[in-house]
Formats: sequence, C-alpha cells, structure tokens
Amino acid sequence: MDDLTGRVALVTGGNRGIGRAVALALAEAGADVVVNYLARSREAQEVESLIARMGKRCVAIQADVSLSADVDRLVAAAGPIDILVNNAGIARPQPIEEITERDWDDLIDVNLKSVFLVTQAVLPGMRARQWGRIVNLSSVAAQVGGVVGPHYAASKAGILGLTRYYARHLAKEGIRVNAIAPALIETEMVTSNPNAQPSHIPVGRFGHVDEVAQVAVMLVRNGYMTGQTINVNGGWVMS
Repeated sequence: MDDLTGRVALVTGGNRGIGRAVALALAEAGADVVVNYLARSREAQEVESLIARMGKRCVAIQADVSLSADVDRLVAAAGPIDILVNNAGIARPQPIEEITERDWDDLIDVNLKSVFLVTQAVLPGMRARQWGRIVNLSSVAAQVGGVVGPHYAASKAGILGLTRYYARHLAKEGIRVNAIAPALIETEMVTSNPNAQPSHIPVGRFGHVDEVAQVAVMLVRNGYMTGQTINVNGGWVMS
C-alpha cells in the first residue's frame, strides 16, 4: 500500500459532500490537497482550514471544471498533481418529458466532460513521473438508471467508459484509474431529491460520505487495482 506523504491530491468539487470527505480523508492519509470548488467559497475555506490543522498543505482554487480554460488555470495554479479525484457533478431531477437540450448539455458538461478535461490536464505530469492515481465518482445510476434522469444516468455511465480506457492504456506507466459508484449518500444533492428514498437501499439507510471517502483512500493507496468500479451502495447493485 502506497504511503501518501508528499503526494499532492486534487479533489474537484472538494468543498462539500463526498468531495469534502475525500479531501479530508486524503489529508489524514498523508497527502497535501488542492480543493477545487465552483461556488460557496466559505465552505472551501473551511476545508482548507481543517486540513491545515492536520499539518498538511492545502489550497482552495475556484474553477469551473467543465471549461477548458478554467481547468488549465486550475492545474497551472495547483502544480504537479499525483492524485486526482474527479468528484464535481450536478444532479437535476426531472421528468423525462421536461428535459431540454440545455439540461442534457449541462449535465454532460459538468459530470462527464469535466472528467476528461481535468484528467487530460494532469496526465502529462503523472506520465513523466511514472506514478498517478485517478479516482472517478460515478453513480449507481450508471448501472440501474437511478432516480434523477436519463441525462444524469448517461453522464455517469460515460465516466465508467473513460475509467476503463485510461486504466487499460496507462497501466504500464504506473497510473491506476478506478471508479466509485455510490448510491444515495446523505448529501445535499440526495436529500433535496424527493425521489431518493432509503427504501431503495437493502441496508435501509442512506450512506455516509465517510463511507465513500474510505474507499477512495483505499483505491489511491493500492497499486494493483485498476479499471475497477467499486459499488458503495448499500446493496442496491451487487457484483
């Protein structure tokens, strides 16, 4: 299992929810952390302060990771990245008949294109150092359709395809790429969706963000796992 001391992690959407928990867990495991956020800067500053109290370096950088210019600025400001957690995403629960082309484009851009843009931006450094860890946050929606909409399900399914491609083609360069597919984790995104109910989950409750963060740290520290999707879903999908 790799020691994360001296490694630098970038967590997109790291100011709240799962991203916040992952950022804190990586810092506890020894990594320095770059917290990316789009809005709600106070929350990003809180994460920055918490990580600083652990004795690790942290910087919060605002950027819209669905835009290539912002991604370039983010990565340039962050410096060499060893660990990337592609967590940024949005959900827009809508009936099928109400979904517009704009809705489709928004979810694909934020949830899927951002994974491509940020990964492409950090890969040159990882390849030069022959070491890298990439963890992509997908969703149970990629497997069962979910409770948000087809645009969300498609964006999260696309993440699984990207994960497998990068994993296969970068394995010999010391770069490991895996995905996590959570289901109904107790975040603002989930609790604001009236279609998200604990009754969907065999264990009978929403998941906790720390339960996802523990898996993210395990994937980052493991040098043998690549191309895998880890289901953190309370038994909704079993594999």
